Amino acid sequence: MKHLLKLLDLTTEEITDILNLADQLKYELKHGIEHKLLAGKTLGMIFQKASTRTRVSFEVGMYQLGGLPIFLSASDMQIGRGEPVEDTSRVLSRYLNGIMIRTFEQEEVESLAKYGNIPIINGLTDFCHPCQILADLMTIREVKGRLEGLKMCYIGDGNNMMNSLIVGCLKMGMAVSVACPEGYDPDQRVLDFAKEYDCFQLCRSPKEAVKDADVVITDVWASMGQEGEAEKRREAFAGYQINAELMALAHPDAMVQHCLPAHRGEEITAEVFEQHADEIFQEAENRLHAQKAVLVKLLGDQQ
Repeated sequence: MKHLLKLLDLTTEEITDILNLADQLKYELKHGIEHKLLAGKTLGMIFQKASTRTRVSFEVGMYQLGGLPIFLSASDMQIGRGEPVEDTSRVLSRYLNGIMIRTFEQEEVESLAKYGNIPIINGLTDFCHPCQILADLMTIREVKGRLEGLKMCYIGDGNNMMNSLIVGCLKMGMAVSVACPEGYDPDQRVLDFAKEYDCFQLCRSPKEAVKDADVVITDVWASMGQEGEAEKRREAFAGYQINAELMALAHPDAMVQHCLPAHRGEEITAEVFEQHADEIFQEAENRLHAQKAVLVKLLGDQQ
């Protein structure tokens, strides 16, 4: 594994290795065992989208691993004034040991990897959110004790979360059922990938999708950059809310995940959110541990 650009690039074995290392690093941290595995390493973090969990977890993760995180706001860089991404990549490759970028276009992340010679980590694009899904898989495995054979149901927009959850869960042996309104389907590249699996289902009915689910996941209806569509999306997603009625159709011990921030009363009720808050914030915490594992895998192997 040279980069983390999208989960489509990773094998089941590579994902499993990341999750196993994340478990180890979490255990060591909880037991006061230092793991300065990236001493002397630097991570540049480029942000073209706002962030809470991504920025804080990567900064803290690099610090705990003995490395140096450097926050790079796109508005303060030449990339924000028109410098080509390929030039930025070739310059930063001479200063840093790795780059994490949170941006809009997947092509920008791919270009950083193509023109630079250091590991690139996708902190989020409009196409996918691999770091979040690694944390989700880690949390599901912690709570349920396994991944293979479980059913994951995602209800909501066919956005970066749905795209990455479909790929990550299918690769880890889970059945996947997703529900979204017509016109809000996941990316065609993801649907083409999912065609290889008999255990994938795309539904229009949330009730059909959630039946017997072990894990129920949602996200906001209007992602960053789509705020102008908020009212239109509220109308389109009416009936796609995770509520008590819907959860009654899942397994009695079904868990709920949400990547946050959550809009209570829209994609999820306050009641369901609070009932599953421990699982949701365990998921948020695991962003730190899963990303530390990615950092060690990518930056720790450098000579």
